[in-house]
Amino acid sequence: MKADRTTDPRHARLRERLDAIRARSAKSTSWRTSTQYLSRLVNRDGFVPIKTRLAREDLAFLAGARDEVIALAELGVRILDLHRPQEAGGITSDPDSPIRRCRACMWRWPCPTFRAIDESLDR
Repeated sequence: MKADRTTDPRHARLRERLDAIRARSAKSTSWRTSTQYLSRLVNRDGFVPIKTRLAREDLAFLAGARDEVIALAELGVRILDLHRPQEAGGITSDPDSPIRRCRACMWRWPCPTFRAIDESLDR
């Protein structure tokens, strides 16, 4: 019997981890607007000597952010390696543009998985 994704404990564990990363990220403060100002403060040693107030949520996010971003990037690369195009074979009316399918899920290329990753990273 094939495990359904809603009852598979591995799926639930991974979903919980990704949801926790997303929640922790959403609670932390964005530094996007501060980076232009802070980049002008880089000293000759390559550091920015700053003093700031960080909320507990910011510290929780910063404590694991680097490792979590690396893990998520590796996950994305592995998924892209799985979901890539291949020639579908068969007869086509346009030999210069053969039909392609995803190697992993066999959907027509680009498959829904590839499109979801592309859309998420294109924001």
